[in-house]
Amino acid sequence: MQAAERQPPLHATMDQFRIANGELLIGGMPLSRLAARVGRTPFYAYDRSLLSQRVAQLRAALPNSIKLHYAMKANPMPAVVCHMAGLVDGIDVASGGELRVALDSGANPADISFAGPGKSRAELAQAVAASILINIESFREVAILAEISQTSGYTARVAVRVNPDFELKHSGMKMGGGPKQFGVDAEQVPELLAQIGKAGLAFEGFHLFSGSQSLKPEAIVDAQSQSYTLALRLAEYAPSPVRFLNLGGGFGIPYFPGEQRLDLPSIGANLADLSKRARQDFPAAELVIELGRYLVGEAGVYVAEVIDRKVSRGQVYLVTNGGLHHHLAASGNFGQVIRKNYPATIGNRMDGAVEPGISVVGPLCTPLDLLADKMALAKADVGDLVVIFQSGAYGLSASPQAFLGHEAPAEVLV
Repeated sequence: MQAAERQPPLHATMDQFRIANGELLIGGMPLSRLAARVGRTPFYAYDRSLLSQRVAQLRAALPNSIKLHYAMKANPMPAVVCHMAGLVDGIDVASGGELRVALDSGANPADISFAGPGKSRAELAQAVAASILINIESFREVAILAEISQTSGYTARVAVRVNPDFELKHSGMKMGGGPKQFGVDAEQVPELLAQIGKAGLAFEGFHLFSGSQSLKPEAIVDAQSQSYTLALRLAEYAPSPVRFLNLGGGFGIPYFPGEQRLDLPSIGANLADLSKRARQDFPAAELVIELGRYLVGEAGVYVAEVIDRKVSRGQVYLVTNGGLHHHLAASGNFGQVIRKNYPATIGNRMDGAVEPGISVVGPLCTPLDLLADKMALAKADVGDLVVIFQSGAYGLSASPQAFLGHEAPAEVLV
Protein backbone atom coordinates (compact mmCIF):
# COMPACT_ATOMS: atom_id res chain seq x y z
CA MET A 1 0.00 0.00 0.00
CA GLN A 2 1.32 3.43 -0.92
CA ALA A 3 1.71 6.62 1.07
CA ALA A 4 -1.64 8.28 0.38
CA GLU A 5 -3.90 5.24 0.18
CA ARG A 6 -4.88 5.34 3.88
CA GLN A 7 -5.93 8.98 3.63
CA PRO A 8 -8.82 10.71 1.91
CA PRO A 9 -7.88 12.16 -1.51
CA LEU A 10 -6.93 15.58 -0.18
CA HIS A 11 -3.90 15.86 -2.47
CA ALA A 12 -2.26 14.16 -5.42
CA THR A 13 -1.42 10.50 -4.79
CA MET A 14 2.18 9.90 -3.71
CA ASP A 15 3.24 6.45 -4.89
CA GLN A 16 6.89 6.98 -5.73
CA PHE A 17 8.06 5.88 -2.27
CA ARG A 18 7.62 2.39 -0.85
CA ILE A 19 6.41 1.52 2.65
CA ALA A 20 7.60 -1.30 4.92
CA ASN A 21 6.55 -2.15 8.48
CA GLY A 22 4.53 1.02 8.76
CA GLU A 23 7.37 3.34 7.73
CA LEU A 24 8.09 5.33 4.63
CA LEU A 25 11.25 4.19 2.85
CA ILE A 26 13.61 6.84 1.47
CA GLY A 27 16.43 5.43 -0.62
CA GLY A 28 15.34 2.01 0.63
CA MET A 29 15.86 3.03 4.27
CA PRO A 30 13.09 3.27 6.93
CA LEU A 31 12.46 6.89 7.81
CA SER A 32 13.27 6.56 11.52
CA ARG A 33 16.60 4.92 10.73
CA LEU A 34 17.39 7.61 8.18
CA ALA A 35 16.60 10.28 10.78
CA ALA A 36 19.02 8.58 13.17
CA ARG A 37 21.66 8.46 10.43
CA VAL A 38 21.22 12.15 9.64
CA GLY A 39 21.59 12.81 13.34
CA ARG A 40 18.99 15.53 13.69
CA THR A 41 15.73 16.90 12.43
CA PRO A 42 14.48 18.71 10.41
CA PHE A 43 16.09 17.54 7.19
CA TYR A 44 15.55 17.26 3.48
CA ALA A 45 16.18 13.86 1.90
CA TYR A 46 16.48 13.19 -1.83
CA ASP A 47 16.17 9.67 -3.21
CA ARG A 48 18.94 9.13 -5.75
CA SER A 49 17.20 6.16 -7.38
CA LEU A 50 14.10 8.28 -8.04
CA LEU A 51 16.24 10.98 -9.65
CA SER A 52 17.77 8.38 -11.96
CA GLN A 53 14.39 6.83 -12.72
CA ARG A 54 12.86 10.16 -13.68
CA VAL A 55 15.62 10.91 -16.17
CA ALA A 56 15.38 7.39 -17.60
CA GLN A 57 11.59 7.69 -17.99
CA LEU A 58 11.98 11.00 -19.74
CA ARG A 59 14.70 9.68 -22.05
CA ALA A 60 12.43 6.80 -23.03
CA ALA A 61 9.57 9.17 -23.91
CA LEU A 62 11.60 11.70 -25.91
CA PRO A 63 13.55 11.33 -29.15
CA ASN A 64 17.27 10.66 -28.76
CA SER A 65 18.02 13.86 -30.65
CA ILE A 66 16.65 16.04 -27.83
CA LYS A 67 19.25 17.17 -25.31
CA LEU A 68 18.16 17.34 -21.68
CA HIS A 69 19.45 20.10 -19.41
CA TYR A 70 18.97 20.38 -15.65
CA ALA A 71 17.98 23.83 -14.34
CA MET A 72 19.83 23.62 -11.06
CA LYS A 73 17.91 26.52 -9.52
CA ALA A 74 15.31 23.87 -8.65
CA ASN A 75 17.75 22.14 -6.31
CA PRO A 76 21.35 23.38 -6.11
CA MET A 77 22.52 20.96 -3.39
CA PRO A 78 26.03 20.04 -4.60
CA ALA A 79 25.50 16.29 -4.19
CA VAL A 80 22.28 16.47 -6.22
CA VAL A 81 23.96 18.54 -8.94
CA CYS A 82 26.84 16.06 -9.13
CA HIS A 83 24.39 13.18 -9.50
CA MET A 84 22.33 14.98 -12.12
CA ALA A 85 25.43 16.04 -14.08
CA GLY A 86 26.09 12.37 -14.74
CA LEU A 87 22.57 11.82 -16.08
CA VAL A 88 21.75 14.86 -18.22
CA ASP A 89 23.37 16.57 -21.20
CA GLY A 90 23.89 19.98 -19.64
CA ILE A 91 23.31 22.27 -16.66
CA ASP A 92 21.59 25.66 -16.60
CA VAL A 93 22.72 28.07 -13.89
CA ALA A 94 21.26 31.37 -12.71
CA SER A 95 24.13 32.94 -10.74
CA GLY A 96 27.87 32.94 -10.31
CA GLY A 97 27.44 30.82 -7.19
CA GLU A 98 25.48 28.20 -9.10
CA LEU A 99 28.12 28.28 -11.84
CA ARG A 100 30.82 27.33 -9.33
CA VAL A 101 28.72 24.36 -8.15
CA ALA A 102 28.07 23.27 -11.74
CA LEU A 103 31.77 23.41 -12.61
CA ASP A 104 32.66 21.49 -9.44
CA SER A 105 30.13 18.81 -10.40
CA GLY A 106 32.23 17.82 -13.38
CA ALA A 107 29.79 19.12 -15.98
CA ASN A 108 31.46 20.05 -19.25
CA PRO A 109 31.66 23.88 -19.45
CA ALA A 110 30.62 23.60 -23.10
CA ASP A 111 27.29 22.24 -21.86
CA ILE A 112 26.63 24.81 -19.12
CA SER A 113 24.39 27.81 -19.85
CA PHE A 114 23.74 30.90 -17.73
CA ALA A 115 20.37 32.68 -17.63
CA GLY A 116 19.16 35.53 -15.45
CA PRO A 117 17.90 39.09 -15.93
CA GLY A 118 20.39 40.76 -13.60
CA LYS A 119 23.82 39.27 -14.24
CA SER A 120 26.57 41.38 -12.73
CA ARG A 121 29.72 42.34 -14.59
CA ALA A 122 31.71 40.03 -12.31
CA GLU A 123 29.38 37.13 -13.12
CA LEU A 124 29.64 37.81 -16.85
CA ALA A 125 33.44 37.88 -16.58
CA GLN A 126 33.34 34.64 -14.62
CA ALA A 127 31.15 33.03 -17.31
CA VAL A 128 33.43 34.19 -20.16
CA ALA A 129 36.50 32.83 -18.36
CA ALA A 130 34.72 29.48 -17.89
CA SER A 131 33.73 29.35 -21.60
CA ILE A 132 30.10 28.62 -20.81
CA LEU A 133 27.14 29.76 -22.90
CA ILE A 134 25.63 33.06 -21.73
CA ASN A 135 21.97 33.71 -22.43
CA ILE A 136 21.88 37.44 -23.17
CA GLU A 137 18.83 39.15 -21.65
CA SER A 138 19.48 42.83 -22.38
CA PHE A 139 21.35 45.22 -24.64
CA ARG A 140 23.49 46.14 -21.62
CA GLU A 141 24.96 42.65 -21.53
CA VAL A 142 26.17 42.89 -25.12
CA ALA A 143 28.30 45.94 -24.38
CA ILE A 144 29.76 44.42 -21.21
CA LEU A 145 30.52 41.09 -22.88
CA ALA A 146 32.20 42.88 -25.80
CA GLU A 147 34.48 44.71 -23.35
CA ILE A 148 35.25 41.55 -21.36
CA SER A 149 36.00 39.60 -24.53
CA GLN A 150 38.39 42.28 -25.75
CA THR A 151 40.26 42.72 -22.47
CA SER A 152 40.43 39.03 -21.55
CA GLY A 153 41.18 37.63 -24.97
CA TYR A 154 38.40 35.07 -24.60
CA THR A 155 35.41 35.50 -26.90
CA ALA A 156 32.07 35.24 -25.11
CA ARG A 157 29.80 32.41 -26.23
CA VAL A 158 26.24 33.77 -26.33
CA ALA A 159 22.66 32.89 -27.06
CA VAL A 160 19.69 35.26 -26.94
CA ARG A 161 16.99 34.67 -24.38
CA VAL A 162 13.81 35.71 -26.12
CA ASN A 163 10.72 37.05 -24.38
CA PRO A 164 8.16 35.59 -26.79
CA ASP A 165 4.84 37.15 -27.71
CA PHE A 166 3.01 34.16 -26.21
CA GLU A 167 2.91 32.39 -22.85
CA LEU A 168 2.71 28.80 -21.66
CA LYS A 169 -0.99 28.27 -21.10
CA HIS A 170 -2.20 26.54 -17.93
CA SER A 171 1.17 27.16 -16.26
CA GLY A 172 1.75 27.92 -12.60
CA MET A 173 4.15 30.75 -13.40
CA LYS A 174 4.10 32.86 -16.57
CA MET A 175 7.60 33.71 -17.80
CA GLY A 176 6.88 34.84 -21.35
CA GLY A 177 4.39 36.99 -23.25
CA GLY A 178 3.62 40.62 -22.39
CA PRO A 179 6.03 42.78 -20.37
CA LYS A 180 8.60 40.61 -18.57
CA GLN A 181 11.95 41.12 -16.88
CA PHE A 182 13.18 37.95 -18.56
CA GLY A 183 14.91 37.99 -21.93
CA VAL A 184 14.60 40.45 -24.80
CA ASP A 185 11.23 41.14 -26.38
CA ALA A 186 10.94 39.19 -29.63
CA GLU A 187 10.39 42.35 -31.66
CA GLN A 188 13.70 43.79 -30.37
CA VAL A 189 15.76 40.68 -31.03
CA PRO A 190 16.75 41.56 -34.66
CA GLU A 191 18.39 44.76 -33.43
CA LEU A 192 20.09 42.86 -30.58
CA LEU A 193 21.42 40.26 -33.03
CA ALA A 194 22.90 43.03 -35.16
CA GLN A 195 24.72 44.40 -32.11
CA ILE A 196 26.00 40.93 -31.21
CA GLY A 197 27.41 40.59 -34.70
CA LYS A 198 29.11 44.01 -34.57
CA ALA A 199 30.55 43.22 -31.13
CA GLY A 200 32.19 40.05 -32.46
CA LEU A 201 30.59 37.78 -29.86
CA ALA A 202 30.27 34.08 -30.66
CA PHE A 203 26.54 33.74 -31.35
CA GLU A 204 25.20 30.20 -30.91
CA GLY A 205 21.42 30.34 -30.72
CA PHE A 206 18.25 31.07 -28.82
CA HIS A 207 16.71 30.34 -25.44
CA LEU A 208 12.92 30.52 -25.05
CA PHE A 209 11.15 29.86 -21.75
CA SER A 210 7.48 30.80 -21.66
CA GLY A 211 6.33 29.36 -18.33
CA SER A 212 6.64 26.62 -15.73
CA GLN A 213 4.64 24.03 -13.78
CA SER A 214 2.15 22.95 -16.45
CA LEU A 215 0.36 19.60 -16.28
CA LYS A 216 -1.31 20.08 -19.67
CA PRO A 217 0.65 18.30 -22.43
CA GLU A 218 -1.27 20.15 -25.13
CA ALA A 219 -0.12 23.48 -23.64
CA ILE A 220 3.51 22.37 -23.60
CA VAL A 221 3.26 21.08 -27.18
CA ASP A 222 1.77 24.40 -28.28
CA ALA A 223 4.46 26.45 -26.52
CA GLN A 224 7.30 24.35 -27.94
CA SER A 225 5.88 24.56 -31.44
CA GLN A 226 5.46 28.33 -31.20
CA SER A 227 8.97 28.65 -29.79
CA TYR A 228 10.41 26.72 -32.72
CA THR A 229 8.52 28.88 -35.24
CA LEU A 230 9.67 32.07 -33.53
CA ALA A 231 13.28 30.91 -33.46
CA LEU A 232 13.10 30.08 -37.16
CA ARG A 233 11.86 33.58 -37.91
CA LEU A 234 14.52 35.25 -35.77
CA ALA A 235 17.30 33.11 -37.20
CA GLU A 236 17.04 35.13 -40.42
CA TYR A 237 18.69 38.01 -38.53
CA ALA A 238 21.36 35.95 -36.78
CA PRO A 239 25.05 36.76 -37.44
CA SER A 240 25.86 33.04 -37.77
CA PRO A 241 24.01 29.71 -38.04
CA VAL A 242 22.02 28.54 -35.03
CA ARG A 243 23.84 25.81 -33.12
CA PHE A 244 21.75 25.80 -29.93
CA LEU A 245 17.98 26.02 -29.60
CA ASN A 246 16.58 25.80 -26.08
CA LEU A 247 12.81 25.29 -26.29
CA GLY A 248 12.36 25.72 -22.53
CA GLY A 249 10.58 23.38 -20.18
CA GLY A 250 7.43 23.96 -18.16
CA PHE A 251 6.86 20.30 -17.22
CA GLY A 252 4.89 20.24 -13.97
CA ILE A 253 4.46 17.77 -11.12
CA PRO A 254 1.22 17.12 -9.20
CA TYR A 255 0.69 18.64 -5.77
CA PHE A 256 -2.99 19.20 -5.20
CA PRO A 257 -6.39 17.44 -5.40
CA GLY A 258 -7.28 16.15 -8.85
CA GLU A 259 -3.82 16.71 -10.32
CA GLN A 260 -2.23 13.86 -12.27
CA ARG A 261 1.30 13.30 -13.49
CA LEU A 262 2.13 14.81 -16.85
CA ASP A 263 1.38 12.57 -19.83
CA LEU A 264 4.51 12.52 -22.01
CA PRO A 265 3.69 10.69 -25.30
CA SER A 266 2.24 13.68 -27.17
CA ILE A 267 5.13 15.87 -26.02
CA GLY A 268 7.62 13.28 -27.24
CA ALA A 269 5.84 12.97 -30.58
CA ASN A 270 5.87 16.73 -31.11
CA LEU A 271 9.55 16.99 -30.24
CA ALA A 272 10.29 14.19 -32.69
CA ASP A 273 8.50 16.20 -35.38
CA LEU A 274 10.40 19.37 -34.48
CA SER A 275 13.68 17.44 -34.53
CA LYS A 276 12.90 16.17 -38.00
CA ARG A 277 12.14 19.72 -39.19
CA ALA A 278 15.30 21.03 -37.54
CA ARG A 279 17.50 18.78 -39.67
CA GLN A 280 16.56 21.03 -42.56
CA ASP A 281 15.88 24.36 -40.79
CA PHE A 282 18.75 24.23 -38.28
CA PRO A 283 21.17 21.59 -39.59
CA ALA A 284 23.97 22.63 -37.21
CA ALA A 285 21.80 22.95 -34.10
CA GLU A 286 21.04 20.77 -31.13
CA LEU A 287 17.54 21.04 -29.66
CA VAL A 288 17.38 21.33 -25.89
CA ILE A 289 14.69 21.19 -23.25
CA GLU A 290 15.49 22.60 -19.82
CA LEU A 291 13.81 21.10 -16.77
CA GLY A 292 14.25 21.57 -13.05
CA ARG A 293 11.23 20.80 -10.88
CA TYR A 294 10.14 17.92 -13.11
CA LEU A 295 13.48 16.15 -12.70
CA VAL A 296 13.95 16.48 -8.95
CA GLY A 297 10.70 17.59 -7.30
CA GLU A 298 9.09 14.22 -6.67
CA ALA A 299 12.31 12.63 -5.41
CA GLY A 300 12.53 14.77 -2.28
CA VAL A 301 10.86 14.95 1.11
CA TYR A 302 11.08 17.40 3.98
CA VAL A 303 11.02 15.78 7.43
CA ALA A 304 10.25 17.58 10.69
CA GLU A 305 9.78 16.19 14.19
CA VAL A 306 6.72 16.76 16.35
CA ILE A 307 7.80 18.59 19.50
CA ASP A 308 4.33 19.26 20.92
CA ARG A 309 0.71 18.25 20.42
CA LYS A 310 -1.71 21.00 21.35
CA VAL A 311 -5.47 21.37 21.31
CA SER A 312 -6.89 24.86 20.98
CA ARG A 313 -10.67 25.12 21.19
CA GLY A 314 -11.04 21.73 19.61
CA GLN A 315 -8.40 22.16 16.89
CA VAL A 316 -5.43 19.77 17.07
CA TYR A 317 -2.03 21.27 16.28
CA LEU A 318 1.13 19.25 15.76
CA VAL A 319 3.92 21.69 16.52
CA THR A 320 7.15 20.71 14.75
CA ASN A 321 10.73 21.88 14.75
CA GLY A 322 10.45 22.81 11.06
CA GLY A 323 8.42 25.36 9.20
CA LEU A 324 8.22 28.04 6.52
CA HIS A 325 11.80 29.18 7.20
CA HIS A 326 12.87 25.82 5.77
CA HIS A 327 10.05 25.14 3.31
CA LEU A 328 8.35 28.34 2.22
CA ALA A 329 6.51 26.66 -0.67
CA ALA A 330 4.77 24.14 1.58
CA SER A 331 3.50 26.98 3.76
CA GLY A 332 1.71 28.42 0.73
CA ASN A 333 3.79 31.60 0.68
CA PHE A 334 5.81 30.90 -2.49
CA GLY A 335 3.44 31.90 -5.26
CA GLN A 336 0.16 30.32 -4.20
CA VAL A 337 -2.80 32.67 -4.59
CA ILE A 338 -5.08 30.42 -2.55
CA ARG A 339 -3.24 28.28 -0.01
CA LYS A 340 -3.38 24.52 -0.63
CA ASN A 341 -1.76 21.73 1.33
CA TYR A 342 1.26 19.97 -0.07
CA PRO A 343 0.96 16.17 0.19
CA ALA A 344 1.92 15.19 3.75
CA THR A 345 1.96 12.16 6.02
CA ILE A 346 3.27 10.88 9.35
CA GLY A 347 6.21 8.98 7.94
CA ASN A 348 6.81 6.60 10.83
CA ARG A 349 3.10 5.76 11.27
CA MET A 350 2.00 4.87 7.75
CA ASP A 351 -0.32 2.14 9.04
CA GLY A 352 -1.75 4.23 11.88
CA ALA A 353 -5.37 5.17 12.40
CA VAL A 354 -6.22 8.44 10.70
CA GLU A 355 -7.42 11.57 12.49
CA PRO A 356 -9.26 14.22 10.49
CA GLY A 357 -8.62 17.95 10.70
CA ILE A 358 -5.02 17.98 11.93
CA SER A 359 -2.92 21.10 11.44
CA VAL A 360 0.87 20.98 11.33
CA VAL A 361 2.68 24.16 12.33
CA GLY A 362 6.26 25.22 12.97
CA PRO A 363 8.01 27.03 15.83
CA LEU A 364 7.91 30.54 14.34
CA CYS A 365 6.00 33.44 15.87
CA THR A 366 3.71 33.96 12.90
CA PRO A 367 0.40 32.37 11.85
CA LEU A 368 1.92 31.96 8.37
CA ASP A 369 4.06 29.12 9.73
CA LEU A 370 1.62 26.44 8.61
CA LEU A 371 2.74 23.24 6.87
CA ALA A 372 -0.61 21.44 6.79
CA ASP A 373 -4.05 22.89 7.41
CA LYS A 374 -6.78 20.60 8.73
CA MET A 375 -5.54 17.45 7.00
CA ALA A 376 -6.37 13.82 7.65
CA LEU A 377 -3.17 12.36 9.12
CA ALA A 378 -2.23 9.34 11.22
CA LYS A 379 -2.53 10.07 14.93
CA ALA A 380 0.81 11.54 15.95
CA ASP A 381 2.51 12.68 19.13
CA VAL A 382 5.83 14.07 20.31
CA GLY A 383 8.74 12.40 18.52
CA ASP A 384 6.81 11.38 15.41
CA LEU A 385 8.02 12.46 11.98
CA VAL A 386 5.96 14.66 9.67
CA VAL A 387 6.83 14.23 5.99
CA ILE A 388 6.10 16.80 3.29
CA PHE A 389 6.22 15.21 -0.17
CA GLN A 390 7.12 16.87 -3.51
CA SER A 391 9.93 18.69 -1.74
CA GLY A 392 12.84 17.99 -4.06
CA ALA A 393 12.51 21.33 -5.84
CA TYR A 394 12.34 24.93 -4.58
CA GLY A 395 12.63 23.84 -0.97
CA LEU A 396 15.52 24.90 1.25
CA SER A 397 17.21 27.30 -1.18
CA ALA A 398 13.87 29.05 -1.86
CA SER A 399 13.11 29.66 1.83
CA PRO A 400 13.95 32.44 4.35
CA GLN A 401 16.33 30.34 6.44
CA ALA A 402 17.54 33.20 8.61
CA PHE A 403 14.05 34.17 9.78
CA LEU A 404 13.98 34.22 13.61
CA GLY A 405 17.46 32.68 13.83
CA HIS A 406 16.60 28.98 13.87
CA GLU A 407 19.17 26.41 12.84
CA ALA A 408 19.23 25.39 9.17
CA PRO A 409 18.04 21.87 8.35
CA ALA A 410 20.30 19.14 7.04
CA GLU A 411 20.19 17.89 3.45
CA VAL A 412 21.04 14.35 2.37
CA LEU A 413 21.10 12.42 -0.90
CA VAL A 414 20.23 8.82 -0.13
